[in-house]
Amino acid sequence: MTDLYVAAGGGGDPIGTLIAARAITVDPDPPLIATYAWERPEVDPTHRPLGERDFTGLAHEAGGVAFTPATRARRPAGSTMPGLAGDLPARLLLLDPARGLAGLARQIASMAEAAGGRVRVVDIGGDVLTHGDEPTLRSPFGDSLTLAACHLTGIPTTVYVAGPGLDGEIEEEALLERLAGGHPLTPGRDAASAAAPALAWHPSEASALWAAAVQGARGAVRTVGHTVDVTDVSPRLYHLPLERAIGHNPVARALLDERPATLDAAAALSHRITGIPGLAPERGRTTRAPRREPSTGRTAMPHRDEAMKLVREAAAGADHVTFRHAAGVLGLTWRDIPALRDVLDTHTPLLPLT
Repeated sequence: MTDLYVAAGGGGDPIGTLIAARAITVDPDPPLIATYAWERPEVDPTHRPLGERDFTGLAHEAGGVAFTPATRARRPAGSTMPGLAGDLPARLLLLDPARGLAGLARQIASMAEAAGGRVRVVDIGGDVLTHGDEPTLRSPFGDSLTLAACHLTGIPTTVYVAGPGLDGEIEEEALLERLAGGHPLTPGRDAASAAAPALAWHPSEASALWAAAVQGARGAVRTVGHTVDVTDVSPRLYHLPLERAIGHNPVARALLDERPATLDAAAALSHRITGIPGLAPERGRTTRAPRREPSTGRTAMPHRDEAMKLVREAAAGADHVTFRHAAGVLGLTWRDIPALRDVLDTHTPLLPLT
């Protein structure tokens, strides 16, 4: 018997979910993590959660379909999930919301029943507890859909918030008020180290920030679009009952009230409540740092000293930057992150500037 972990928002959340799983339970088997294949535009230009039809090489197991290192996204779609399947010590299952809320709930129920345990939803940063009106909120739909679907399964579910505020969507102070009364866990450094092979190349920012916080990083971090403060609260992993999480989230409550039959209808409902399109790229990023124009053909990797000078100039006094942000400043893509790490001789989740 094992628990089903659900990475609430897709993208890089399976990385943080692995760290959480290592802190929550002592289980010699790799955790079972269900996730959307819902990526940032630079990874997947389709701007939507990918479904089973968008992949080749999926494996049928654990009540659903699983990613393997041999899985491939059908063009023009792109996905980091096959890479994560190879580098994370976990089994990654695909959540496909194309059939709407009820279809998503059936998938989660099938996976949880095959596992024989309870459901543990993990959100990195805390926008799963949105009230829908936070000025820095960017992408509340996926997390809200996850909460509503888990409620419909009727399976006992706990919601975890890792690294309050690290996704830059809701301020740490507001989240701590919503999480009051709980006794948080703090993962050990070995839990974060288990995610290191994936963080060596993945463009995730929130999961990288949490891993860095667990490993002792503190201070201001420049990400793509904003600066996040990593504090003594940042390494913590909070938990609360599913119903309490839904009580905070008006989109999840509306989804349960209206039961939209399609993904588009569910996204429209979220848009109506929050003003944020559910199936569009994340909205409203603040001004980006200056960046070099990407080169044509093969990208020229800058010399270490030149790279650090440009990144520091664009960091606005921050103590660290994410590698996704550093790559953008240098005119590189997320695929260049491993080579950039080699040039900078840095193997930590974040690039230190001090």
